[in-house]
Amino acid sequence: MYKPLPSVLTIKQSKIHGLGLFTTCFIEKNHEFGITHIENEVFQDGYIRTPLGGFFNHSNSPNCEAYMYKNFIKLKAIKDIKKDIEITAKYWLYPIEKKS
Repeated sequence: MYKPLPSVLTIKQSKIHGLGLFTTCFIEKNHEFGITHIENEVFQDGYIRTPLGGFFNHSNSPNCEAYMYKNFIKLKAIKDIKKDIEITAKYWLYPIEKKS
């Protein structure tokens, strides 16, 4: 059965922006969440987002990193993350809009 998100994540209201990804259990450092973006020049910014890529928010002090792997961008934990904590990473694929 297809699941748009790993079972260790859920979508909730974010204090950072709109909706965000939150842990449903304790996550150990180096946990691989999966593919967030797939390279495809037809789409905006040259990538199509997966459900995982559509909901993590930016942070200058993130708990995850988005990194290139072949023609994908993947997401992994860079520290231990407690249950009910928002998943964040530094955006580098496109500029972040500044709030006015």
